[in-house]
Amino acid sequence: MKNIFNKLKTGLAKTHRSLTNKIEDIFSSGASYQEIMDSLEESLITADVGVNVSMRMTNWLKENARTRDIEELKCFLRDSVRDILKRCQSPLDISKKPCIIMAVGVNGAGKTTTIGKLAARFKEEGKSVLLAAGDTFRAAAVEQLDVWGKRTNCNVIKYAHGGDPAAVAFDAVKAAVARDVDILILDTAGRLHTKTNLMEELKKIRRVIKREITEAPHEILLVLDASTGQNALNQAKMFNDAVGITGIVLTKLDGTAKGGIIVAIADELKIPIRYVGVGETVEDLQEFDAKEFADALI
Repeated sequence: MKNIFNKLKTGLAKTHRSLTNKIEDIFSSGASYQEIMDSLEESLITADVGVNVSMRMTNWLKENARTRDIEELKCFLRDSVRDILKRCQSPLDISKKPCIIMAVGVNGAGKTTTIGKLAARFKEEGKSVLLAAGDTFRAAAVEQLDVWGKRTNCNVIKYAHGGDPAAVAFDAVKAAVARDVDILILDTAGRLHTKTNLMEELKKIRRVIKREITEAPHEILLVLDASTGQNALNQAKMFNDAVGITGIVLTKLDGTAKGGIIVAIADELKIPIRYVGVGETVEDLQEFDAKEFADALI
């Protein structure tokens, strides 16, 4: 567990430094308490913690805790972040068989890579996994998933480039049932090169899956790139409005100083956060833990 926390702390180092260095500079500047609070609020917003959360934290401090002890302040911030994130700590439930996971998200967020890493995790847990290449429009998307299939020893249901994604979903669900697999993970497009609206296409895929297994998909997993900051929050809102997101994976936390966006997402949308990505390896995709995340962040 210590090694896992260290990986998380290393992955969040950029956001941690950006936030804590500014806080330490503010406190050592000799500024008035009001100026310190104004600068603190600005620092939190810059780290993409979110305007509403940042204002709540600093307003509470102004009214209740006029401390000039930096460690006390960090402790308060850490506890506040943990309390917000704790409401969204909920592990992915893969108890249904077959468990149908529909992965969604914009191109470039790390969706296909996340699918591959999840497949590897589930295989290590002794589960049988089937992958489906539903992103039939993006160049090399099918090939990329195929590579992960070979790497994790998972079969891949796939069509030729430009094929109907809903048809891939239909065949994949049929295959999952026929082959008695534990988990099916379906990749989907993040952008369409046709006149079809992306969200309508995703709704169609969801309907096709539901016709075959009424309670499926059991998880609609949104993959977000943390480095996009507020854009990640906007994407979460759009995908949730369209297809009803049941879980979030936040990737690329190791390459950004905007890791605070997870707090804004949790505060505004209250959607369960299943995993966070803090590096390139399979082990760097970690189950989300609110306390560990807050401790590593601040």
